[in-house]
Order: sequence, then structure tokens, then C-alpha cells
Amino acid sequence: MYPGETTGTPLFPRPTFLMCPPRFFDVQYVINPWMEGNLHAPSYALALTQWKHLHTTIESLAEVLLIEPKPALPDMVFTANAGLVHHNLAIVSRFRCRERQGEEPHFRSWFTVEGFTLAELPPSIPFEGEGDALFTPDGARLWIGHGWRTDLASHEVLRALLPCEVAPLRLIDPRFYHLDTCFAPLPGGELLYYPAAFDAPSLASIEAFYPAHKRVAVEEADALRFACNAVVLGTTIVLNAASSQLLETLEAHRYTVHQVPLSEFLKAGGAAKCLALRLS
Repeated sequence: MYPGETTGTPLFPRPTFLMCPPRFFDVQYVINPWMEGNLHAPSYALALTQWKHLHTTIESLAEVLLIEPKPALPDMVFTANAGLVHHNLAIVSRFRCRERQGEEPHFRSWFTVEGFTLAELPPSIPFEGEGDALFTPDGARLWIGHGWRTDLASHEVLRALLPCEVAPLRLIDPRFYHLDTCFAPLPGGELLYYPAAFDAPSLASIEAFYPAHKRVAVEEADALRFACNAVVLGTTIVLNAASSQLLETLEAHRYTVHQVPLSEFLKAGGAAKCLALRLS
């Protein structure tokens, strides 16, 4: 039996997400290109309004659990980076940037209290959770981004922990520093992605797995809106913003898109998917 397998009742039988209220959210340092020039630029009032809108939207589709925010950890709001959940196993993140490493014990404690079995990578191997690790809808493959925040060495550890294929993808554009900023597997077998974020071998791997008619490649303008940073539930996609052309394409694939403006969080390099960790 793999550590993530369970013979009992799943902790969360319904679709469930973890979010963190933005009480201490701000841009207090620069650890990605989006933060440059945006120190203390987000409006707290607007960020709170936008977060509540996203929370309400996701809550209309799934269960939402909350973790208490902590002072001096402004990026804790981006819960997708807390870890990777597979059934009742939580693989806790090892943040590359020291500015975020203080989040680790709080997320570790939350997973423990909620009844997860915990697994961790060695401290020397950065791994940033669901920010860089995305399952195909059937769970048979885990795509892992590396190059900016997550180390390639994490892939072997994850292969030992999880009963699925682990496929690496190298990210080459610093604006798309996590896989979930430019890559979103969809339940119908499609992929929403920004091709220019990946190196040539990674694109070849993507194209070998997804047939052309299943690949929804976005233009740079949509990528910069974080259109790929989407919360996906069945045929519903929740994202920051998308062009009319992309909306039409997704609708042609029978998806309903909810646009939830998240301008204040974009100043820190995150949007809808970054703000919600899937637990089920």
C-alpha cells in the first residue's frame, strides 16, 4: 500500500478546498517578477472584497475550509502552495524562498489536526505543493513543474510516495514560476496551458499526452491575466479573467466560466488557483 492510499472513509468525500483569509496579505518583499514595483501596492479593502467573492463562488460549488492567517506571513493566503493532497496523505511543502518558510509549521499543524497522514521531503529539496503539482482528472498522472520553485529531485521522492506516474515539466519564464500559473488539466481530458512557459522537451511531453483537439493553448495576454490559474470543478472554471476568444473556446468544450477579478493578488503573483488548495 502506498502512503497516500486509504482503505477507510475519505476525509472529505465531497469536493473540498482550503483557503486562508487575507488578513495579513500584502506585498512585503520581492520573490517573483509580479512583486517588482508593487511593494505595499495592494489595497487591503479591495483584496478582502475580491477574496470574499472568490470564497463565495467556490463555496457555491464545493466545501471550503479555512486556516487562520498568521502575522508576518503575507503569502499564506496562497494556500495552493501549502502542500499536495492525495486521498488522506498530505505532502507538506518545502518552500525555496526563506520569506515563505515560516508558513510550513502552520500548514503542517493544520493537516495534522484535520487527520491527514503527513509526508515531507528532505529540507534540502524544495517542493511547493499544488502550485507545482497537478493531477490529471483520473489521478493516473501527476505533472510536476520545476525550474523556479520546485527542485527536479522532488520527482523521485513523489514517485515513491504516490501510486501514479510522475511527469516533469520544466518552466522557463520567470513570470510563470509555478506550474499552476500556466497549466490546468480539465475534467473532460482537455488542457488549458500557455506553451511559451515550457522548454521544448516539456512541450513534446505535453503534446504526446494530449491530442491536438484537447489542447487549449492561450495567448500571452490571457496568460498574463492568469487565465490558466483556474479552480476547476466539473464543468465549471473559476478564474481571474479571460479574453472573449478564450471564453468562446472553453464554452465550445462545454465549460462554464466564472470570472472573479483578483487584481490585488496578481500584484503578488497569484490568482484563483493559488488561493485555494484542493483537499479531496
